[in-house]
Amino acid sequence: MGVTRLKRKDRRNKTTSRMEVQFLSLGTNVELGSRSKMPKHSQIVKNDEILNQLAAEAK
Repeated sequence: MGVTRLKRKDRRNKTTSRMEVQFLSLGTNVELGSRSKMPKHSQIVKNDEILNQLAAEAK
């Protein structure tokens, strides 16, 4: 059976969904444990820190 080539729309959807999954897995950190700890220099950790700080000031 020959390899079928994806149409442009499907190729785009394939990469978009892959990137979306990657983004979501980076953004959500549900499990507790050493392997799921965010690196402390991660941008998400820095953003959370700033957001928490702003939320505390707003109260």
